[in-house]
Amino acid sequence: MPSTLPIADPAPVDGLLPASVAEGWAGRDFGVYVHVPFCRVRCGYCDFNTYTAQEIRGVKQSDYAAQALAEIAQAGEVLSATGGAHRPVATVFFGGGTPTLLPVSQLAQLLDGIRDTWGLAPDAEVTTEANPDSVGPDSLAALAEAGFTRVSFGMQSAVPHVLATLERTHDPERIPLVVDWARAAGLQVSLDLIYGTPGESLDDWRVSLELALAQHPDHLSAYALIVETGTKLARQIARGEVAEPDDDLQADMYELADRLLAEAGYDWYELSNWARDAGRRSRHNLAYWTGQDWWGVGPGAHSHVGGVRWWNVKHPAAYAERIAAGVSPAAGRETLDEAARRTETVLLSSRISDGLPIAELGPAGRGAVAGLIADGLIDGRTALRGRVVLTLDGRLLADAVVRRLLDD
Repeated sequence: MPSTLPIADPAPVDGLLPASVAEGWAGRDFGVYVHVPFCRVRCGYCDFNTYTAQEIRGVKQSDYAAQALAEIAQAGEVLSATGGAHRPVATVFFGGGTPTLLPVSQLAQLLDGIRDTWGLAPDAEVTTEANPDSVGPDSLAALAEAGFTRVSFGMQSAVPHVLATLERTHDPERIPLVVDWARAAGLQVSLDLIYGTPGESLDDWRVSLELALAQHPDHLSAYALIVETGTKLARQIARGEVAEPDDDLQADMYELADRLLAEAGYDWYELSNWARDAGRRSRHNLAYWTGQDWWGVGPGAHSHVGGVRWWNVKHPAAYAERIAAGVSPAAGRETLDEAARRTETVLLSSRISDGLPIAELGPAGRGAVAGLIADGLIDGRTALRGRVVLTLDGRLLADAVVRRLLDD
C-alpha cells in the first residue's frame, strides 16, 4: 500500500455510504484487509505506509488492535445502514508492515472481531503476511488455531548481497524452516520474491527461484523492483551509490521465472503471481482484480464497496485520534462513474489469466484486438472465444497493451 494518498472528495465524518452501493451486493464477494503499519526495520526500497518504533513516538503499538477493532465495529454499522443483504466475509488479509510483529493473541482478536461483525464464509481464506524472522513454530501453530489458513512469507531473495541491498534482515537459510513450520501447522504457504535489485544478476535470481521452488510452496509472487520517489533507494541511485534497475534484465528475469515455475507445475494467474492449481490462488488479491468489495482497516488502508472507493488517514497518530473521537478514519473518497469503471475493468482484468471480456471494450479497443494478436501480445484462440488474455510477450508489455485497448 503506497504511502501517498490520492486527492479526491472529503469523506463524511460518519463514514456513511450512498444507498447505491447495495445494488448488486449479493453478486459480489466481500473481503476485509487489515493494515498493520509497524516494521522492525524500514527497508530502503519500501514506499508502503509503514513505521518503525522511532518514527511513531507517542503512538503505542500495543494500542493498535483495540483501535482496529473499533474501526471494524464502525464498518459493521456503516454497511448495515446501507440496507444491503448480509454477506459473510469471503477473504481476510493482514498486510503491512509486518502483521506478525503483533502478538498472535491480538491478531486472533482482530479476526474474532471480523467474525463477530459479519461472520466468515465456511471456506474463508484468511492470510497474514510475515517476515521469516518474525515467526516460529509455536506462533504459526497458534495462528492456524485462531483460524488463519494461509501465510505469505516475504522471502524477497536467497542471495545475501541482494538482501543486504534491500535491507532485509532475515537469513535465507531460515526459509526452509519457516515453510516446514507453517506446513506442520496446516497453513498454506506463499513466498514473495523481488527481482531486479541493483547488483542482482540473472544467476542470483536463478538461485532465489530455485530455493523458493525447492520448498514446493502453494503459491509464489515475483515482483519487479520499482524505485519509488522519496525512498532511501531512490536517493542512493540519485547519488550514484547504486545502479538503477535495468529494464531489459528485469524482462529476462521475468521470463526465467515464468519458465522455471511452469516447469515446476505452477500456472500464472496474474502478472506477478503463480499457483500450483486454481484452488491455491490468492482469492483475496483476485477480489481486487475482479472488482469485488472490501473494507480496508487501519492507517492509509483503502476500501471499495459498490463503486465507491475511500482511504483512511495515513499516520497512526491521526488514525488513533479519529478512532478515539468515534468518527470515521476515512480521509477522502470517490465514486466511480461508468467511464472510470470501464477503465478499471480493462486495467485489472487484463492482468489475469482468466482475461478480459472483449465486450467490455469500447469500439476502438475492440478494433485494436486484431493488431494485438498479430503483434503476439494477446492470445488469438482465447480472443476468438471473446476474451483478451495476454501472451508472455504481452505480460512484459502489459501497460502498452492496456493503452491500446483503452485508446478511444
